[in-house]
Amino acid sequence: MWKRLCPALYLKNLVDLKPQYLQERGLKGVMLDLDNTLVEWGQVKISPATAAWVQEMKQSGLKLCIVSNALEERVKIVGEALGIPWVSRAIKPRKLPFKKALALLGTSPGETATIGDQLFTDICGGNRMALFTIWTTPLSTTELLVTKMVRRLEKVVARKLKKKGIISD
Repeated sequence: MWKRLCPALYLKNLVDLKPQYLQERGLKGVMLDLDNTLVEWGQVKISPATAAWVQEMKQSGLKLCIVSNALEERVKIVGEALGIPWVSRAIKPRKLPFKKALALLGTSPGETATIGDQLFTDICGGNRMALFTIWTTPLSTTELLVTKMVRRLEKVVARKLKKKGIISD
C-alpha cells in the first residue's frame, strides 16, 4: 500500500521545480493536476508565477498536459490559456486518463512525470502507471468537503511515510 501512495519527490511549491531536474532523469513529458496544483480549487485564474513556470517548462522542450477530475469547460479554459492539451473528467486514480495523457504527450510512462496535490488520486494513479510522481502542497485550503475529509487521512499517511523515511519535509 505504501508504495502506491509514495511520491518520488515532494515539493512545497510547483514553481520550485526546474526543467533540468526532470530532464536529468530522462523525463520528456509532464502531467499536471488542475485544482490546487496549477490553479486554486474551482478557479481558472493562473498566477503569473505559474504561467511563467509553464513557459519555462515548454521552452526547455518538455511536453505538458493537464489531467484533471474537473469538468471539461474549466479544464479547457486553463489548457487553452497555457497552450497545453488536457484530459478532463479523469476520475483519477483510474489508469485510463493517464493513458490518454500519455497518448497526447507522445511519451512512455518511464519518461513521464505527474504532478499533483493529492496522494489518493494524483500520486496513487501515477504510481499505478509507473510514472515519476511529484506531490505538491495545495495552493489553497478551499476544496470540496469530501476532499477535506480525505485530507485528514492523507495527513496520517504522510506522517507514516515521513516516519518510515520514505518522504521528508
